[in-house]
Amino acid sequence: MVTLAVLVMVVGFLWLAASLVGFVFKLAFAVVGGVIGLVVGLLGLLMGALALLLVAPVVLLALLPVMLPALALVALVWLVVRASRRPVPTPVNTGR
Repeated sequence: MVTLAVLVMVVGFLWLAASLVGFVFKLAFAVVGGVIGLVVGLLGLLMGALALLLVAPVVLLALLPVMLPALALVALVWLVVRASRRPVPTPVNTGR
């Protein structure tokens, strides 16, 4: 009976040691994979921002004919509001 108990304890210890080794491998690969994923994600964000900087002016120029009526309306409203304002009086220096 003692032999069986010792055998079960040895097998259990080997089982726990193997699961600990597996956990360490899993943790190490998760950390390495996370770091690699973070670096690749930041690189993708940088490439996307660079592509946006290159493409955005072309898209805005292509959409200019569509936006021109709205821009003309905004300019007309701005001119009317600006023309309807009274001039700001200049402060009088009291000589103090």
